[in-house]
Amino acid sequence: MEGTLLRLSQRRRLWAPGRRPGVAFLTIVVALLGAALVLGRLPGIVLGLSALLLVIDRMVGFTPWGVAESDRRFAHLIGERRRAAVGRRLLGRRAEPSRLDYLDEGSGWASTAQRRRRGVETIPIESIGGTVERDKAEAFDGEWRPPGWSRGHWTRMCLAAQRGTALPPISVYRVDDRHFVRDGHHRVSVMRALGVLEVDAEVTELRRR
Repeated sequence: MEGTLLRLSQRRRLWAPGRRPGVAFLTIVVALLGAALVLGRLPGIVLGLSALLLVIDRMVGFTPWGVAESDRRFAHLIGERRRAAVGRRLLGRRAEPSRLDYLDEGSGWASTAQRRRRGVETIPIESIGGTVERDKAEAFDGEWRPPGWSRGHWTRMCLAAQRGTALPPISVYRVDDRHFVRDGHHRVSVMRALGVLEVDAEVTELRRR
């Protein structure tokens, strides 16, 4: 399966090709073109190119504006994570670190659990609260905010999502009504940051014997 488009809340939609530009966007472009005609020569050329870049950015998300937006989202998450860590230190022992739950599929009940492959299903983002990879449980925090070293990978994926690119389903284990990620940790982080409510996932259900 090639992948499915992200399902978004009506309040926060990613732009995809074919979406109509808003009034504010058109106003800015028209104003830039008008100023370019009035000024002429070098200032006019600069303003005209700025208007062209805005249109291209809205169409394909390829210009520095699209990249800057992805980077801004990443920086915001890193800032939130640092502030949360400072808050926990101020509270001392009363505050537990925000962590993803870790499901060790190689030992304990999970290693002998009955498994049933359910194929691709649409699951709520909020039901994804853990991982089967110990290093990912340490890298991401409990709100799926990414580690600082993943900036390049995270922002590229965010930029692709903002362009309307179809992303492949993630892979998860289902335990009762919760899901643990096997593959797709950065996709989950990006989609949460973009306000996505649901995601397609290849689901394998684990049942206690």
